Amino acid sequence: MAYSEKVMDHFANPRNVGEIENADGIGEVGNSKCGDIMKMYIKVEDDVITDVKFKTFGCGAAIATSSMATEMIKGKSIGDALKLTNKAVMEALDGLPPVKVHCSVLAEQAIKAAISDYYTKKGIDPEPFVGKVPECDECGCH
Repeated sequence: MAYSEKVMDHFANPRNVGEIENADGIGEVGNSKCGDIMKMYIKVEDDVITDVKFKTFGCGAAIATSSMATEMIKGKSIGDALKLTNKAVMEALDGLPPVKVHCSVLAEQAIKAAISDYYTKKGIDPEPFVGKVPECDECGCH
């Protein structure tokens, strides 16, 4: 299985690893079939994601997609972050092998789960903004 240089770089040197104390939103998603678990933390000020960190337990592609996804939403509005798709993450990494596409789906869902948590903490129903965040086992990525 061949990975792009960008995937290898984000795996070997992941960006934004860790936790944010008192995060405004925390999203955790996982896939029991492959064992990957992603946890995303976001800090939000004036509707902008000012900081984002992740902790991922999984394969190299799962770590790389987490890293790239955090880079792509940092400094963006919540609305823009919600538009991030797994396809955009894969394109930014110059592609993933077909058996690893589910990793990019997890990254997209982890972001949505963190934003959903952010809205819930503010007393706002997240579903009109985020939609239903499926568990990855239901997402049809396998």
